[in-house]
Amino acid sequence: MAFHEVLFPSDISRGSSGGPRRLTDVVTLRSGFEFRNSLWANSRRSYNAGLGLRHMEHLYQAIEFFEARRGRLHGFRWKDWSDYKSGSPTSTITNADQQIGTGNGVITVFQLTKLYSSSSSPYTREIKKPVAGSLTIAVNGVARTITTDYTVDTTTGLVTFVVAPGDTLPVTAGFEFDVPVRFDQDEILVNVELFDSGQVPDLSIMEIRI
Repeated sequence: MAFHEVLFPSDISRGSSGGPRRLTDVVTLRSGFEFRNSLWANSRRSYNAGLGLRHMEHLYQAIEFFEARRGRLHGFRWKDWSDYKSGSPTSTITNADQQIGTGNGVITVFQLTKLYSSSSSPYTREIKKPVAGSLTIAVNGVARTITTDYTVDTTTGLVTFVVAPGDTLPVTAGFEFDVPVRFDQDEILVNVELFDSGQVPDLSIMEIRI
């Protein structure tokens, strides 16, 4: 089992369906009142790539990618077109998009994160697979230069500064990112005649924890 730092064909993922899922236990009492308990601290994304298969070349690309990952065995990168930036999908990335930490003059390593709904019951998501070349960083609003001031590990989402940011100074970032996923099946059932008639096979994708 390994993680392959390769991206599933983005022209196929663009036409897929899917998104975040949460697991909530709901107990309904005889009175009609409910008790609800969240069983997962973090959401987990799932997708159906089959809906993105538009023609035979797409189908072959998906089968080729599936075989190279050995089905469910190896993980890979997936571009979620509905949520792949530090801001909204239509926004321009800036180094003020997300605050990933606060300097104290000692800490040099910061995990990339994305905050959802900063005004009410916020949820912070760790970003483990930033896209190479997309990252921009600032400390207290002043832009920093990659390699000179910091480095980023695109396999973990860790940003390491050469010199620790000063005490109480906000560290902010902007970036694109992928979702770490795997196939959620070990077979692809294809009928070429039905595919030509518009019936696409299921191709389930599941987010994995890194």
